[in-house]
Amino acid sequence: MTAWNILPIASALWRNRTGALLVAFQIAIGLAVLVNAVYVVKQRVDKISRPSGMDTANMIWVASAGFAQDFDYEASWREDLATIRAISGVMAASITSNIPLSGGGSSSGFQAKPGVATPDESIPGNTYEIDEQGVAALGIKLSSGRTFEASEILPPSKVYDSSPQAIVTEAFAKEMFPKETNLLGKTFYDGLSRPITIVGIIENMQGAWVDWDKLDHIVLYPRIKDGPNAVYLVRTEPGRQDAVMREIEARLGDSSPGRLLRWVRPMSYFINQSYLDDRNMAIFLVSVTGALLAITALGIFGLATFNVSTRIRQIGTRRAVGARKLDIVRHFLVENWMVTSAGIVAGCGAALGIGYWISLKYELPRLDLYYLVGGVICIWLIGLFSALQPARRASAISPAVASRTV
Repeated sequence: MTAWNILPIASALWRNRTGALLVAFQIAIGLAVLVNAVYVVKQRVDKISRPSGMDTANMIWVASAGFAQDFDYEASWREDLATIRAISGVMAASITSNIPLSGGGSSSGFQAKPGVATPDESIPGNTYEIDEQGVAALGIKLSSGRTFEASEILPPSKVYDSSPQAIVTEAFAKEMFPKETNLLGKTFYDGLSRPITIVGIIENMQGAWVDWDKLDHIVLYPRIKDGPNAVYLVRTEPGRQDAVMREIEARLGDSSPGRLLRWVRPMSYFINQSYLDDRNMAIFLVSVTGALLAITALGIFGLATFNVSTRIRQIGTRRAVGARKLDIVRHFLVENWMVTSAGIVAGCGAALGIGYWISLKYELPRLDLYYLVGGVICIWLIGLFSALQPARRASAISPAVASRTV
């Protein structure tokens, strides 16, 4: 029987089965958590990194509030836009109704035919009111069609009137007309059966709510929102965002005694707020997983160290009868491999079960097997390196120890 035969190794483990089972259980928990944590973190990262379709890196949002009794809303927003557009570094500026990716906005149901729509026929869309520079200010790309003209912009006095034109995203248009190939010029209807003609198709744009499954269903109207509060969207030249923000604050801060400049913020502020929970979840899972892996490594190291310390005389005896250092290292590494493998087998079942539950509860795709394979390789490597030092220390025990150790 060779020095690293499986039977004596299994026998040695059986004598310390309590410790081995505890470490195997620890490995199983670590693997199950590792696999599913990486999977959930990847889902969160993919969610955060989805292309918005907008030039978010160069976008600024400005909010003002009119409070005076004689406040002239129309004169105010016209003057504000003229002032903003005259600032060096501003590419485009528009008054708008809501802020994409901010968690706040409005949505409506639309339909392909007039009349009362059933729930299956109603297509939801996140709606925004912009002026003739709105498309340029958003930095979105049109796959076909055109932007709004100044003559098409409805004033605040007609805020409740239906707009005869709209610019929509491809995702919205394709769901509205799934059998059509030429979507430009098609007419759809709002909830009151008022016709709206598509004059432009947006390649991609995200709406207000990052968790909404219709995030890319966007409908842009050529309309000025009602006052007295105004929100302006400003797009700057690359690298000029901070300078433009300071200039806006300086020029609009005291320009009107009946209007308060509430805030001037970059688009990154709203994106960070919207994805804050996702980032916190990812950080938490990474932290917990790292801690569990560290504890697992310590458990494996502790078991291997304990096994070495309780078998010093046995190791010395084996060295005295001809066992090489490599044979001793092999013995403890194979012993560790058996414990790790037992934990991995149990952990794989637990990982798949937890992954299935997560996919059902949070409506996520099923856990891909490559997460499991990656987790198994990671745990095996942790087990190998955690047991390597105790195994090498065991191989360094002198044969003379057999006669000195009681």
